[in-house]
Amino acid sequence: MQYAVRGPIVIKAAELEGELKKGAKLPFEQVIKANIGDAHAMGQKPISFVREVIALATCPSLMETGTGFSEDAVLRAKEILGSTGGGSVGAYTNSVGIASVLNHVAEYITKRDGYPANPADIFLGTGASGCIKNIMKLCLTMDADNKPGFMIPVPQYPLYSACTAEFNAHLISYFMNESNNWTLDRAELERAYEDSLEHCIPKAICIINPGNPTGQNLPPENIAEIIRFAHEKQLLIMADEVYQDNIWTEGGQFTSFKKVLRSLGPEFDDQPLASFHSVSKGFMGECGLRGGYCEMTNFPQDVKDMLLKLISASLCSSTSGQVAVSCMVKPPTGDARERYDRETKAVLASLKERSVMVHEKLNAIPGIKCNPLQGAMYAFPAIDLPTGAIETAKAQGMEPDFLYCSELLEATGICVVPGSGFWQTPGTYHFRMTILPPKDQLEVFLDKLSQFHGQFCEKYSDVSPLGS
Repeated sequence: MQYAVRGPIVIKAAELEGELKKGAKLPFEQVIKANIGDAHAMGQKPISFVREVIALATCPSLMETGTGFSEDAVLRAKEILGSTGGGSVGAYTNSVGIASVLNHVAEYITKRDGYPANPADIFLGTGASGCIKNIMKLCLTMDADNKPGFMIPVPQYPLYSACTAEFNAHLISYFMNESNNWTLDRAELERAYEDSLEHCIPKAICIINPGNPTGQNLPPENIAEIIRFAHEKQLLIMADEVYQDNIWTEGGQFTSFKKVLRSLGPEFDDQPLASFHSVSKGFMGECGLRGGYCEMTNFPQDVKDMLLKLISASLCSSTSGQVAVSCMVKPPTGDARERYDRETKAVLASLKERSVMVHEKLNAIPGIKCNPLQGAMYAFPAIDLPTGAIETAKAQGMEPDFLYCSELLEATGICVVPGSGFWQTPGTYHFRMTILPPKDQLEVFLDKLSQFHGQFCEKYSDVSPLGS
């Protein structure tokens, strides 16, 4: 099992940081971490309303001291505590989550899509990752001769390949179309499905939209084509939609799989869909609170009953994360609203500005090409590598883009993740970087990257590890 975003390059970056703190002289003064979507670690400030509600829910006596909390936060904390055992977030909650928070999620989905959502179809989890793992477990079998298969997009987020390996399931890779802004082709889905039949029983198709690491925002017609494919093949759809608030293209908007599914009419009322969202991304960036939800659309009742048994073994997810989910899906409406709007708009505007800058500056570097960043928090540029670098890497038993990223770190202090850690079309090379570092750090990052890329290509332009 591998997990690239916390892999050996990231471990080396932490070691270099430690050396700098001890006064070591390195070719750089700081390590710039652009390897993981951890917004607060990159300097993003928390949304005040979120932290107020969590503080009040955790320490209710603060409501009595008149210490300047907004009335909105007080009312929200009281509402949530009214749904907890003993009025305390220290109590276990229902396995599916706090009742009032489930209602808030259902209200949010209904408003977003224009189609009703039922709290009984929703469960809260330890981030979207915990929800995703539980849905994948529903697809497992005890028959070693008939492995379940999961159709995973390539490039993919390593959670999916790691879980597939952990569950001893079969990973069915389907390649996204880089030349068409990382959209999905029906012919490629058919190829991947047919090729897998001798190895497994395909159970589900996973889609990350907006994309990680690819940054695409799928248009409704492409989503509809995926739904029709899944319906024909009797596959569960797993829609990872944790970046739905991160849309950067002018006039662009997020369209959920549920909205498109419902728009296709009653013919698709038997198509199961699991949709995921998280407090870790969007405008909140509350990665450490570990809050997320899953909505199960068109799930048979006996399957939902089995899911309840499954999650009951873990008792419940983090109550702080559940409180954060409430704050994500239900904004304040009273005295906290102006500040809430100001803070969330500032976060999203800054991220959009950085997405534009990263796209433009990456494409200004000869030998690097990056698709427009339509959404999410990442760029996944393609890099042209000289033959000498490719042969050197292979002679050392490593992927060429791993060699590139490793030398980038050692020379500049820039930490990114090799594209091979997310998988990619054979013969292509990439790296993934976040747009989360502050703008001044990103400018330094991109200037150093431009210098390094030219030097790297020159260094390996005539290299032959075989001495020929």
